[in-house]
Amino acid sequence: MLIYRTDQFPMPLPAGHRFPAEKYALLGQAVAGMAPERLADAPAATPAELMLAHDADYVGRMLDGSIAPAIMREIGLPWSAALVERSCRSVGATLAAARSALQYGAGVNLAGGTHHAGHAKGGGFCVFNDVAVSIRVLQQEGRIRRAAVIDLDVHQGNGTAELFSGDARVFTLSLHGEKNFPFRRVASTLDVNLPDGTGDRAYLAALDQALATLAAGFQPDIVFYLAGADPYAGDRLGRLNLSRDGLMQRDARVFDLCEQKQWPLVVVMAGGYAVPIDDTVAIHCQTVRAILARHSMKGAV
Repeated sequence: MLIYRTDQFPMPLPAGHRFPAEKYALLGQAVAGMAPERLADAPAATPAELMLAHDADYVGRMLDGSIAPAIMREIGLPWSAALVERSCRSVGATLAAARSALQYGAGVNLAGGTHHAGHAKGGGFCVFNDVAVSIRVLQQEGRIRRAAVIDLDVHQGNGTAELFSGDARVFTLSLHGEKNFPFRRVASTLDVNLPDGTGDRAYLAALDQALATLAAGFQPDIVFYLAGADPYAGDRLGRLNLSRDGLMQRDARVFDLCEQKQWPLVVVMAGGYAVPIDDTVAIHCQTVRAILARHSMKGAV
């Protein structure tokens, strides 16, 4: 199993910007201490790969800097060549992790989960949709036919839902806060809306039901898991009330299902906005540690 890092490609953000980009450097350092032999640098997705999921004009304008200011405002990040480089690397890391999953059973991207990016625009700190591009590339190559997306970020995966709307080959599951961002949503295959303040017990019960629905009616060739840290009680953008133990149990349920069904699993980090940021990093680390423990004897690097 391989783990792809993107922290060598930081986002240069204005002072005081609310996106906690430093979490990627901290996470990369922490995982380097856990399993340095598993770490690999993220490759960059190519324009042709990006265009398998995204509008060609959007991709071209984002790459050359001619993108409309209104689109960048919706993304919430200032355009820069460094942002484009990082965004391409984040997509490439998920695609590489998917190749690892097909070979070894699992793969991890220490970034990714950019599920608010749709066909012709980004949004919510998401430039390109790493999971959607990866699925389309693998389908074009004939390596997979069907894929499932288990999105457990606290925010609904509207971009992913848009990109796979009407496509029976991709099952999109999103378990998220009912009253949280985004406020204009696109229906997933299965959406589970949770009220503010939902805690461990209610969350895990809802997740059990959702995973049972997925398993009963769909057989994917690969699963992409968005392991957001933002359902955590201490997350400033989350509005749910999960403990770190509850999040660990959440991960275990997804991992258990994929092991039982022998579904190759791609894990991406998605959101996390706790104060202090160390709490977010610790949650992401426990996800990586758990998947490493399960695959420590599977597939030599």
